[in-house]
Amino acid sequence: MAGPAYSRLQTDERRRQLLDAGTRVFTERSYDDASMADVARAAGISKGLLYHYFPSKRDLFVATLEAAAAELREITQPDPALPPAEQLVGVLDAYLSWIDEHADSYAKLLESATSSDDVRSYMEEMRSSTVERMLGVLVKGGDPAAIRTALHGFLWFIDGACLDWLANRDLARDQLRDLLAATFASTVAAAAQTGPEVELAYP
Repeated sequence: MAGPAYSRLQTDERRRQLLDAGTRVFTERSYDDASMADVARAAGISKGLLYHYFPSKRDLFVATLEAAAAELREITQPDPALPPAEQLVGVLDAYLSWIDEHADSYAKLLESATSSDDVRSYMEEMRSSTVERMLGVLVKGGDPAAIRTALHGFLWFIDGACLDWLANRDLARDQLRDLLAATFASTVAAAAQTGPEVELAYP
């Protein structure tokens, strides 16, 4: 007789399969054009079963993004044994490698964010939480307002630079990495010099 652990494994495996199907559909279609019926067909299940796991298209979409974000966080953990500048280079290397591997999904996500309120609101939440994490690492004291503003701008810059890179492929990945690293350093330095007094964790 199957026990709870086996049932849980089946449930987790089914959910993972549905997330994979959702990722494929959201890569092929924009968020607004994709439907739960499309995902159910891609997964080979009934729409009713899909709704059992995910009550709405937004729930499914957010779950696919959270799964991708968890994977990205895991592979972009900085090495605390390295100097800050080398940590940044390592994080950017891993990030760009992930973007390269998931180019279609990344481009479709940013395309959807321009037309869908659901996607746009989720992206805003993600950027805000990312900025808060970065502030926790960068700022030791003082008023972080200018640094916060600069970091938000830097995240938009990353998206624009990566989209251009994926579309044109006329920069090597290490050249884009070095551009992003230099932009980050100069952006934070400019914010620290021109904004309210703030104490940075790194020189």
